[in-house]
Amino acid sequence: MDVRLRLEKQEELCLAPYAVRSTQSKGRMRLEEGDPLRTCFMVDRDRILHSKSFRRLKHKTQVYLAPKGDHFRTRLTHTLEVSQIARTIGRGLGLNEDLIEAISLGHDVGHTPFSHSGERALNRLLPSGFRHNENSVRVLTRIEKRSGLNLTAEVLDGILHHSGYGKTEALAYTLEGQVIRLADKIAYVQHDIDDSIRAGLLKLEEIPGRYLERLGRTHGRRIATLVGDAITTTQVRITGGKQSSLVSLSPEVDSALAGLRSFMFGRIYQGQFCRAESEKAQYIVEVLFEYFCKNSDTLPEFYHEIAAEEGLERAVADYIAGMSDNYCVNIFSEVKIPHSFF
Repeated sequence: MDVRLRLEKQEELCLAPYAVRSTQSKGRMRLEEGDPLRTCFMVDRDRILHSKSFRRLKHKTQVYLAPKGDHFRTRLTHTLEVSQIARTIGRGLGLNEDLIEAISLGHDVGHTPFSHSGERALNRLLPSGFRHNENSVRVLTRIEKRSGLNLTAEVLDGILHHSGYGKTEALAYTLEGQVIRLADKIAYVQHDIDDSIRAGLLKLEEIPGRYLERLGRTHGRRIATLVGDAITTTQVRITGGKQSSLVSLSPEVDSALAGLRSFMFGRIYQGQFCRAESEKAQYIVEVLFEYFCKNSDTLPEFYHEIAAEEGLERAVADYIAGMSDNYCVNIFSEVKIPHSFF
């Protein structure tokens, strides 16, 4: 018996009845032979982990643009925190941790430079619009290695549906995918509070006390409360036969998390400091988009292929979306700032 078959047998014996077994996968767009050492979801996790788009996340903004200090989150550290939180919830529920890890590692590879500021700019500029979750799927199915990484349907579905807070939005069809959606909210609200306090833009005592009383006054305590509540509440919903939005928080804890998120939007995300920096970032993206549309010959060769197949604006958006913050600023400097001849 090869290693993969043994791992698949372990899944059958150890995972909860509602977990996705790798043998139940809907498969890949292009048929390929199974790996002898890894399940299909383990293969997906490794492909994402070794991709260029994943490595670039270390130089992409989470909230604060080019922060001075080593301890502020980047898009990469955010991804790792989401993965940790999601795997803890998944383990508590008996879900497939390999599938959870693959989705979590890939969920933000489609993010633009300058985080949601770059996303807003491209959404205005691209006729078809731009959403980072959709672009993550595009990166993994079209951009990486020119023809995609050929990931499983379950991983791509979880990535596509990880974004959005509204309860009416489409959910992943696997519980593993739904875990990522919740873990993403838990991670970014809590670590953005931590980073905002570190940046001197927020004090703990300024956060409404009712939310801290319910969730906890420290970063670790709030995460522990949210993770524990997610496991308990989801188990109750599954036992009760609920058919939609199974992975969720209790009403009291969900209300506290939503309140914290709303507070952070008003105070930080849409606050004066972030708004001013966002305007600068969007300006850079807008200038580069116009420049490359007018000077398409300067695009790398691969994006000429995309332009021929899907149009120049789509190719330019793909190129800019893949840039790290620093690379984007450097390109802006090259094309728009005069340089000495000597």
